[in-house]
Amino acid sequence: MRNFCCLLISAALAAPPAYAKPPARIEIAYEVMRNGAVVADVFHHMEHDGRVYQLSEVWKGRGLYALRGTVKRTSRGIVSEEGLQPLEFMDERTGRRTAWAKFDWHAKTLTMQYKSEPRIKPLPVHAHDRLAFIFDFAFAPPRARDVSFDLADGRGLSHHVYSVGARERLKIPAGEFDALKLLRAAGEERAEIWLAADRSYLPVRVLVTNDDGTRYDQVATRIATP
Repeated sequence: MRNFCCLLISAALAAPPAYAKPPARIEIAYEVMRNGAVVADVFHHMEHDGRVYQLSEVWKGRGLYALRGTVKRTSRGIVSEEGLQPLEFMDERTGRRTAWAKFDWHAKTLTMQYKSEPRIKPLPVHAHDRLAFIFDFAFAPPRARDVSFDLADGRGLSHHVYSVGARERLKIPAGEFDALKLLRAAGEERAEIWLAADRSYLPVRVLVTNDDGTRYDQVATRIATP
């Protein structure tokens, strides 16, 4: 399930002509199912003032998965005209060292650390972290049908390309939405993401199919703006 945490964070979206940024505070609760059986609860909390943002994600396993502890990821950074620009990302997990990444947009450097000494690399053109980028287009529309991200999580850096697909009506526990579907395919592995167009393009479902056929489905059960 821990590897799935990284796979889930994969999103991009298209915006309508009338574009509205999300509320200043958002909470989203999800259930995660493995081949149809619920294995975890996930909670997103985001705050922003139009200039800076803070975002957190907490994973709590159910049943036997609860024995694996919790996962907490956090991101903070800047809200720009191009979307979110992370400054710092942290990944904290039970029984594992904390991984972190720092983005210096002036010096154009990316610093990451996990088990060894900090590593400094040139900042990629499409740099982002594995948590905040799923909210990126809630703040700025995409400029192409294919959207690229270079995602950092402290342990490494990977390149992802998502195709923006058609809209469809999506009915889930959190409600019924006009959703934009995104797709990333790598060999036999697929990631499908639905973003609620009528709720500032917030992520409401993520379905990941591994190359062995195992399916992980993360579905929103509640969206609140406290």
